[in-house]
Amino acid sequence: MRASDRAYARLRDDILHWHTPPGTVFAEVEQAERLKVSRTPIREAFSRLAAEGLLVPLAGRGLVVSELSRETIIELFELRIVLETEAARLVAARRNVDLFIGLKEEFEHAAELIDRGDDLASYYELVARLDAAMDESVGSRFLLGAIRQLRPHLARVRGLARDNRKRLSDAAAEHLTIVEAIIDRDSELAADATSVHLKKSLRNILESVDALEGAAGGRELTETKQGKQ
Repeated sequence: MRASDRAYARLRDDILHWHTPPGTVFAEVEQAERLKVSRTPIREAFSRLAAEGLLVPLAGRGLVVSELSRETIIELFELRIVLETEAARLVAARRNVDLFIGLKEEFEHAAELIDRGDDLASYYELVARLDAAMDESVGSRFLLGAIRQLRPHLARVRGLARDNRKRLSDAAAEHLTIVEAIIDRDSELAADATSVHLKKSLRNILESVDALEGAAGGRELTETKQGKQ
């Protein structure tokens, strides 16, 4: 792996997992020393992160990790709902049924993964495989490109949500409804079920954000998350 790829992967992981929260300044010299690479691969990594919107320029401070306020989260989900409901509609019309029959069987037992308590990683991996099946089946390069552009920001948002097992169980049932609609080629149900799922997910995330800010005495989301690390 090239030095620039390693630097990009490490810096991106730091941002997505809140090791470097919004507002953190990224300086070439500092990051090059930390990652033990030259400034050229760091510069290339910064460029890729800026293209994804994870780093933004700030006058007099170079590049900083982009903000993730309550308002930004709402805006991200407004776009996500538009894109993913249309994707679900297209997938239901174009899907390879074999991809989704196996997923249906797994989602029928997803509550068991969640109830075990120590195996949430298996549940999240199942959701990731559903995303991959949707990507493979959507048949629209530009729609898929737009969805993938959102994903790094949504990964950061998920870092704010609590592992609410009731919500996870409900989400598993919502995913099952989406998968069943896709298998049945019911495009409208697939789209509607996706919209309902995402709106409930947003509500859960905002409740987590409000709880974090409330516990921190009203400090900004960035400060609150930093204090939680």
